[in-house]
Amino acid sequence: MLDCIIIGAGPCGLSAAIEMQDRGLSVEVIEKGNIVEAIYQYPTHQTFFSSSEKLEIGGVPFINKELKPRRQDALVYYREVVRRKEITIRPFETVQHVRPIRDGFDVTSIRNGQTVTREARSIVLATGYYGLPNKMNVPGEELPHVFHYFKEGHPFYGQEVVVVGGKNSSVDAAIELEKAGARVTMLYRGEAYSPSIKPWVLPNFEALVRAEKVKMIFDATIEEITETNVVYSIGDEQLTVKADFVFAMTGYTPDVGLFADAGIEIDPETGIPVFDETTMESNVTGIYIAGVVAAGYDANKIFIENGRFHGALIADDLVRRLERETAQR
Repeated sequence: MLDCIIIGAGPCGLSAAIEMQDRGLSVEVIEKGNIVEAIYQYPTHQTFFSSSEKLEIGGVPFINKELKPRRQDALVYYREVVRRKEITIRPFETVQHVRPIRDGFDVTSIRNGQTVTREARSIVLATGYYGLPNKMNVPGEELPHVFHYFKEGHPFYGQEVVVVGGKNSSVDAAIELEKAGARVTMLYRGEAYSPSIKPWVLPNFEALVRAEKVKMIFDATIEEITETNVVYSIGDEQLTVKADFVFAMTGYTPDVGLFADAGIEIDPETGIPVFDETTMESNVTGIYIAGVVAAGYDANKIFIENGRFHGALIADDLVRRLERETAQR
């Protein structure tokens, strides 16, 4: 039986694994994609808000020529951390259930259609924030030309592209799409630009709108997506805009299915799971929380730069627990 299984191989999950290894604990990390999958899903041009030193884990220096690293820099760095620290990763496995057993937990996952089971004395849920896109729940949202994640603009050269949303991810996507030669329309339900847009980005976007390189439409409510158009309304008026492709950049929600499955209580309003901030242990003894999932629906409270310290709290508490259990035997 392992001392711990960590579910989620993002920076915070990897940091927790390193902290446990440093204390002599046995640990494996299960990830439904591969390491730092959420960062891999970022747009190819993405630049971090944080400086490289604030993204460091495990005492491995993140040396970067620019103050703020890009997506590719981070991917290279975290791959190197996993290699140096020899973290055991179980990639491309989707965890189905976490069940309590005598002295620990049974974890059931699926890989290549096969069921895999492992046992551990403790569990860390570090599943991140970007597990589930917020759906608009309108007809046509599941059509193949509708996307909830944006990677890069090149495939959409010369295409009519509608971007739904009005915050950072939407603005970034619109700028990159226009740069790649797409004809971009942005539909936003707000009546003005969102105050959350990065202040160094908004002037560039407004310049594109003034130059009519991007068409910006406020107070727009999406009604339907068809194979060729997006139907929206402003007040009582219904309108359409041509769309070869649609990017619904409407935000994301942490996937808390495993939390409920394991018996963790979650505040229905905030999405914050019940946990002890001094140890990161949830209301289920032996199951811990790490990373941005501890912030519930507010992804602006916990980032890599502060979530990376959760692992030390968890590892220290787990060592104390195992010492107590050994003494009682």
